[in-house]
Amino acid sequence: MKDLPNANIPELVLCGRSNVGKSSFINSLSKKKNIAKTSSTPGKTRAINYYLVENKFYIVDLPGYGYAKVSIKAKHEWQKLIDQYFLNSKNISMAYHLIDSRHKATNLDLVLNELLISQNIPCTVILSKTDKLNQSEKSKSVKQIKEQFPELSLGDNLLQYSSTKGTGKKEIEIRLSKLFE
Repeated sequence: MKDLPNANIPELVLCGRSNVGKSSFINSLSKKKNIAKTSSTPGKTRAINYYLVENKFYIVDLPGYGYAKVSIKAKHEWQKLIDQYFLNSKNISMAYHLIDSRHKATNLDLVLNELLISQNIPCTVILSKTDKLNQSEKSKSVKQIKEQFPELSLGDNLLQYSSTKGTGKKEIEIRLSKLFE
């Protein structure tokens, strides 16, 4: 925690399971392929990474949770770091909780949601990888996630996103410009 930036700059936090697409999300928003390292192997993000955007705000990429090919000790250290970050950061303006649209939210997703609510951190759930679903599967995904998170409303605090096709990108850009004007 002592190595995190000390600047009083607003933060947009990206959180979610390992391999949910947080790094691809960053790369697609930045219009550059290698700003954040992507991998097909879960657990490549092993630290809290800060990306300064136009000297206005940080995008904060947290290590993923759940399946990752790392030791149990490393997973516990990541979890401790993430918990400390959420409990101690005073600059969080919004959390984007990414969930793979092809899967139900896990118990860890539910725990993260409860943590964000308990810390009064505004949150938007982003269903990632929507390019891998047809229209019927997208509708099913939205319905399923709303059953698990009844407070979500599509187009409000629930969005669909595809890093490869750019679906939802314009809406995210508009929201970020309003949030960090």
